[in-house]
Amino acid sequence: MADNGIYATGKRKTAVARVWLKPGSGKILVNKQAVEEYFDGGAFSRAVVEKPLLLTETQAKFDVMATLKGGGKNAQAEALRHGISRALTEADPELRQALKRAGLLTRDPRSKERKKYGQRAARASFQFSKR
Repeated sequence: MADNGIYATGKRKTAVARVWLKPGSGKILVNKQAVEEYFDGGAFSRAVVEKPLLLTETQAKFDVMATLKGGGKNAQAEALRHGISRALTEADPELRQALKRAGLLTRDPRSKERKKYGQRAARASFQFSKR
């Protein structure tokens, strides 16, 4: 373990979370802001982010420092959750079983489908006129 803690990366759609875990009191900083501040006081986002810590009962053991890029706020929250889960397994391999069972270590593969040529969007096409 380096002096700046345990590092892990979490991803969801186009959002990327770089997460550092350090032994501490349970503070979560996102882009140098508190979680509530960054996610506009969203209780849902906070619940999503804290799920791996609550599941493994380690919320008071670690401080989380993360940088988020890309995607929307929801995807960023899920990317952060993925990153925290990965970092926790690196910190304590015995937590892997519980996190895996809850589905927190699986990278969500769903992302936006590309737009196809000759069509308006990925699946929606231009209006067809027979006459």
